[in-house]
Amino acid sequence: MQTPFATAAGLPRPLAVDGESSATSLNDPDNAPAVRLLSDTLHEATRRNASDIHIEPAEHGWRMRLRIDGVLHEIPRPPAHLRDAFVTRVKVLARMDIAERRVPQDGRLRLATSPGRLEDYRVNSLPTLFGEKLVIRRLDALPAELSLDSLGLDPAQRDTVDAAIRAPHGLMLVTGPTGSGKTLSLYCFLNLLNGEARNLCSVEDPAEIQLAGINQVSVREKAGLTFAVALRAFLRQDPDVIMVGEIRDNETADVAVKAAQTGHLVLSTLHTNDAPAAIARLIDIGVEPYNLAAALRMVTAQRLVRRLCVACRAPAPHSAAALHAAGFGEHELDGWQPYAATGCAVCHGIGYRGRVGIHQVMPVSDAMRELIVASAGAHELARLAQTEQVATLRDAALARVRDGTTSLAEALAATEVA
Repeated sequence: MQTPFATAAGLPRPLAVDGESSATSLNDPDNAPAVRLLSDTLHEATRRNASDIHIEPAEHGWRMRLRIDGVLHEIPRPPAHLRDAFVTRVKVLARMDIAERRVPQDGRLRLATSPGRLEDYRVNSLPTLFGEKLVIRRLDALPAELSLDSLGLDPAQRDTVDAAIRAPHGLMLVTGPTGSGKTLSLYCFLNLLNGEARNLCSVEDPAEIQLAGINQVSVREKAGLTFAVALRAFLRQDPDVIMVGEIRDNETADVAVKAAQTGHLVLSTLHTNDAPAAIARLIDIGVEPYNLAAALRMVTAQRLVRRLCVACRAPAPHSAAALHAAGFGEHELDGWQPYAATGCAVCHGIGYRGRVGIHQVMPVSDAMRELIVASAGAHELARLAQTEQVATLRDAALARVRDGTTSLAEALAATEVA
């Protein structure tokens, strides 16, 4: 399977944006140091599989940080005199207004970072007290295969999700905080459903992964193209599957729920801490409980936890009391050893390498539909889910501790209860 944004690779060429002369990029004496710095920074981000590059101005100089597995790490500070030239260079490549420094801007660029390899990036600028802060997001820092197997679901959860996705209609929600991999999960679902027999439409803000066969729309609020407007247009396009990047308001929620009731499979995300809270959230923003009960098929909540580096992980001292406090039962303490991060050359001294998803998969049962119609709160829904043997996010995290995938500290941090 091709990776997102895959294009036909041309002849090897130096770092250059599509349509720009490479001679201009490399031979301009005023820009050459900034060009080399940008090239080195992008290569380092790719080598360490960073998702984002942060360029941050200060009163005297600037710094760069890479977000690796969800955590920011500073890299050697570049020369102070290159700051303005570097920022200008990025804005030129991203087709942003280099004369405008007073308001935030968004841009996008495609660069050849090595012979035959193109990478896509999204750029955002933000005016601060000491200059413009840039964040460059690597859109190619994604799994090569968009499949359910890549999400980290356990076998029972995978079967439940697969059955819900293949249903002819209904609403399926993925919840969690920003950066928990919700959008990637939706793309995996879409990729599974993608085929000649279905009409798939998605509306996002913005569309980050381009998938052949899916009609993708990016929100443009200034032009009046909102999630709700796009959803209504989709319903006149004879869709089979609709993906809504995020449910933010009553209007979008209402259209999505009604679309799910009228023969469409609707996939979307919501910002809540766990699966039961998503139901309460939709009711709070004005969705009629009886409509929600009729439409909702499944809710999943997720987080990303860092994987221990297998080259240097080490057995961790532990006590039965600490494991009990974390949530392990008495019968779960024998026959295994928790591990902790140490750090080595393979993981660049971090102790972790890569991330894996942990999930709470909650199908909507008949008993839960009755609670939804009664406008039950999140606590009542959570109690019923527990009765129905729905594993919590903490349960999923502790399972990753038990199999040595992550550390106890990482699991507790990712599933901290407020």
